[in-house]
Amino acid sequence: MPHNPIIDDKDAGIERLLAIMRCLRDPETGCPWDIEQDFNTIAPYTIEEAYEVADAIARGAWDELQSELGDLLLQTVYHTQMGEEAGHFDFQSVVRGISDKMVARHPHVFGAETNQKSAEQQTKDWEAIKASERAGHAQVGALDGVASNLPALLRALKLQKRAARVGFDWPDASHVLDKIVEEAAELVEARDLLDADKMEEEFGDLLFVMANLARHLGVEPEAALRRTNAKFIRRFEGVEARLKALGKTPQQSDLEEMDALWDAVKIDERKGQS
Repeated sequence: MPHNPIIDDKDAGIERLLAIMRCLRDPETGCPWDIEQDFNTIAPYTIEEAYEVADAIARGAWDELQSELGDLLLQTVYHTQMGEEAGHFDFQSVVRGISDKMVARHPHVFGAETNQKSAEQQTKDWEAIKASERAGHAQVGALDGVASNLPALLRALKLQKRAARVGFDWPDASHVLDKIVEEAAELVEARDLLDADKMEEEFGDLLFVMANLARHLGVEPEAALRRTNAKFIRRFEGVEARLKALGKTPQQSDLEEMDALWDAVKIDERKGQS
């Protein structure tokens, strides 16, 4: 493949990246690994890069965020190059499609409608426009269009939001809390029966209701769990540090000692926050 001078132009922007991807995918002179890839093999990397963007944001790592956004942009370029090769779409048609969508979904900015609306009203208008779009794509069911390969917790949240739009929802969080108690009791019953399949089913039901509680409380469940994961890591590393000061490793300790050290780490954290 003849060398494209735009690849050497560091100021060429997105056109440079598109040219690089075309070179990587060239069947004769490209990279063997890149040539072998398809939508299915690249999709896991796309998901991974999206999570790395979210992680950089959560940590306030702005230098890293720039790099991670570049990695995520590369995923879009990769998919659009494969789409162009297969005759499905190309980068420009993807850009045109999302641009048209944003203009259509913001008539209060780009159209004749007033932008003097509350955020709540704008959200309702947004959902109404999306519902109209789904109807145009023959998606008539309230749950149609919720991607099946989303992370399970996120998909549960989206399914519940869709159902709530048509009135299938508890009126407030207290009813959800009652349901959590009910589902927890059913999980205990399944455990007592030593029924592995039933335990999985009931555990899933409990997680589903927990996601619903998060929605009613205005809590983002993925963010909440990431925060707890980070807290667990921080506190367990504190336990390890205290054991090291005693000349021990976790393997040389026991649950009673580590639990006491865990409590000490929590106390120190709270003192530092006060």
